[in-house]
Amino acid sequence: MSVSKSKRVYRCQSCGGKFLQWSGQCGECQTWNSLLDEVVSPVSRTAAARFGGYGTARQQEITRLDAIVCQDTERFSSKIKELDRVLGGGIVPGSVILMGGDPGIGKSTLLLQCLCQLSEDITVLYITGEESLQQLALRARRLGFAKGQQQLLRILTETHIETILSHALQERPQVLVIDSIQTMYTDLLPSAPGSIGQIKDSAMQLTQLAKQAGIALFLIGHVTKDGVLAGPRVLEHMVDTVLYFEGETDARYRLIRSVKNRFGAVNELGVFMMTEKGLREVSNPSAILLARSYLVLPGSIVTASWQGSRPLLVEVQALVDTNHGGNPRRVAVGLDSHRLAMLLAVLHRHAGVVTYDQDVFINVVGGVRLLETSVDLPVLLAILSSLRNKALPQDWIAFGEVGLSGEIRPVPNGQERLRDAAKHGFKVAIVPKANAGKQSIEGMTVFPVTQLAEALTIAKQMADETAVSDPMHDQEKKPCSSSRRVKTS
Repeated sequence: MSVSKSKRVYRCQSCGGKFLQWSGQCGECQTWNSLLDEVVSPVSRTAAARFGGYGTARQQEITRLDAIVCQDTERFSSKIKELDRVLGGGIVPGSVILMGGDPGIGKSTLLLQCLCQLSEDITVLYITGEESLQQLALRARRLGFAKGQQQLLRILTETHIETILSHALQERPQVLVIDSIQTMYTDLLPSAPGSIGQIKDSAMQLTQLAKQAGIALFLIGHVTKDGVLAGPRVLEHMVDTVLYFEGETDARYRLIRSVKNRFGAVNELGVFMMTEKGLREVSNPSAILLARSYLVLPGSIVTASWQGSRPLLVEVQALVDTNHGGNPRRVAVGLDSHRLAMLLAVLHRHAGVVTYDQDVFINVVGGVRLLETSVDLPVLLAILSSLRNKALPQDWIAFGEVGLSGEIRPVPNGQERLRDAAKHGFKVAIVPKANAGKQSIEGMTVFPVTQLAEALTIAKQMADETAVSDPMHDQEKKPCSSSRRVKTS
């Protein structure tokens, strides 16, 4: 009887590519010094059959599409409304959720809070490979969990996948948390924990367990310095939902965005506030993000962005200053810097506003990242306001996409954005003509525009009526600088 021999391959730790020979550079992603050797044994995969059949292939039959009986997706609440919103309405049994974020941003804290509340109604299990039992107990006491919740929450410190599968089959929890997937390892591979092969095979076995046993599985993942999940990209394809923590670890507010969701809308945003008792959900994030200064200053305007299934009002700030180094800077925080360069070109071509000798800085207040094009018009209005040193009224709001020909294009859910802005006290809006709607909104004056020149003319007139500027800035700025840069209105 012939015995299958183990085969040695070299796997890239950045993209997961496999090679038969070692080289200094990966042939697929061109990363240097990323190939590590792994030993692949064909017979070792039969070990997965020892754990209730997980990891073994099953014979499936071909089925007609019309013969499939569709059922509504059953969900249960996580007891945290903002987390339910990001997940699409609640937790789906048998789903796999991957949560990534910077170290210390609150991933473990949020899921520990979730499990403590769920433990009162269902069976939950928290498995950690990064912290000891004493560290988890100290965190639970610091967060103020009730003694009854601590008695019901079951935890385990383990990194061996086969042992975890054995405990999960014995406990049969409805919700299982793995913290983190990068610390897990399986006997199917001889490589070290955290390698591409270990992460992929560990996640695959846990995913099969969740699907076959109907367990809602949360996987906590580390991120690289570029802000993406560490490990192979196939990890995001295997799971049902991918959540990212946004914002800085030292910021007061923490944002969770869904970048993939098979059971709900993508780009849904959940807002939390970090306190001494853990993360607290923010039910009205627009009111928090609009805590503006009582001074009416140039370079600031509010826009209504659409995040998943609801509008979100955020402030966009711009600072335009004379460049003395010969290489003007374009810095965008919360926006795409390439789109900022494009908008400045449109502003020059179709409005005659010259910024080639100016440094332009754009910031979205609150650490929110705006991924849609509705922020184009507010960015240009804020830039022009800072350049002319004339403030826009605080009860103004604007949104709209700006095309390369200077046209103002409509954006989705225009009426919902306007109604939400009116609820927060905004009285004037500059919006695309197609988003103005036929019915007027009580307490709000809407200016529909089709060209960038129209929007700039309206903003100039209102800024002149407000006539609020910074006297210290006026002394430093040349008297004719603004008029020299604006050829047309």
